[in-house]
Amino acid sequence: MKTFLLPAFLLAVSIFPVHAITVTTPASGAQVASPFQLTASTETCASKPAVSMGYSIDSGATTITSTSFTASVSATPGAHILHVKCWGIKVNENLPVNITVVASTVSTPVFSPAAGTYKSAQSVTLSDATPGATIYYTTNGAAPNTSSAIYSGAIAVGVTTVIEAIGVLHGKTNSGLARGDYVVTSPSTPPAIPSNALVASDVQLLDTWQYNHDAGTPGTAGGDSGLVSTPSRSGAARQFASSYTDAGGEIYSVSYANDTESSNFVYDGWVWIDAGSSISNLEMDSNQVMANGKTIIYAFQCSGYSKTWEYSGAGAKWVSSGQPCNVSTWQTEVWHHIQISYSRDDSGNVTYKSVWLDASRQTINATVPSSFALGWQVGVVQTQFQVDGLGTSGSSNVYLDDLTISRW
Repeated sequence: MKTFLLPAFLLAVSIFPVHAITVTTPASGAQVASPFQLTASTETCASKPAVSMGYSIDSGATTITSTSFTASVSATPGAHILHVKCWGIKVNENLPVNITVVASTVSTPVFSPAAGTYKSAQSVTLSDATPGATIYYTTNGAAPNTSSAIYSGAIAVGVTTVIEAIGVLHGKTNSGLARGDYVVTSPSTPPAIPSNALVASDVQLLDTWQYNHDAGTPGTAGGDSGLVSTPSRSGAARQFASSYTDAGGEIYSVSYANDTESSNFVYDGWVWIDAGSSISNLEMDSNQVMANGKTIIYAFQCSGYSKTWEYSGAGAKWVSSGQPCNVSTWQTEVWHHIQISYSRDDSGNVTYKSVWLDASRQTINATVPSSFALGWQVGVVQTQFQVDGLGTSGSSNVYLDDLTISRW
């Protein structure tokens, strides 16, 4: 008996079937975005004339089509087996195609360094986690699109600039909008104080501070105040411990001089806010009763509502200066240096000149009437420190140190 050995190529044909199905796209092993295009055709199925075709994802339901078709197929991100099938009379075939579905939306661009306030020019780089994505950006306030500048290298930011960017890749949905607000400040000279100025130093040490709820604010408020050694800069800072309901405000005030003549003031103090404090507004005022009995109100605050520095305008209503300030975003448990410069004329008009926060100057230059018949004692010079609550109820701990008020 003779033994016949089949040629190797015949063995290969018998072990690995040849499919008549042709899949034009996607190729096996391809990465695709959902939905992706499936194009396939066949004339025969298992060596018999093909009657119909179909496809399914993994073990999902089969969609029946003609023997030559193009379809839009959706699938979740991840690895899948695309089954392309055919049917003939009493026969069928299944051609598996391995694919990986990737996210269909481009990642949102990321800025480095992060947006914020800087005291020097910055070199801002943009990146996108989606391979091959193109970043389009603007710096003129317009929304970026595919006609905007294409990012190709670090962006020099030497002045206050808003950068907006999107990521784009053909076949994917554009990314969400990325926005970075870069505020560039330069070290500024402190407020000028003449040599003949009258200077009240360490005003926080005075033992005549009083406190009460500001009836002009909603809700209720209560407070307590005393000197503490920690935290402090000088060894003795004044603590303002406040509690409130419905955004109530607590006023802390002290009279420190008698002066009807001075018409220029510079408020200079350091403020610390404990972590967990709920504060909407932080107000730092000066008040002076002129020789005619009228009280001048120099009212100035950092507002969490308008997110600007505000001053008291006509009718004692708060007016936004347009200069940004939001006490809710101040870093807690560090000392912040606040300096405010204002003056008055003999008619009781107050000019709010500038404010410095941590040595960064913001110019106000606003003049408003601020003279009131309050019946206070002639010559009294007073300062007020007010803490307004945020929300329905809560508390705060704020500290004031090295408070110096100059006048001339």
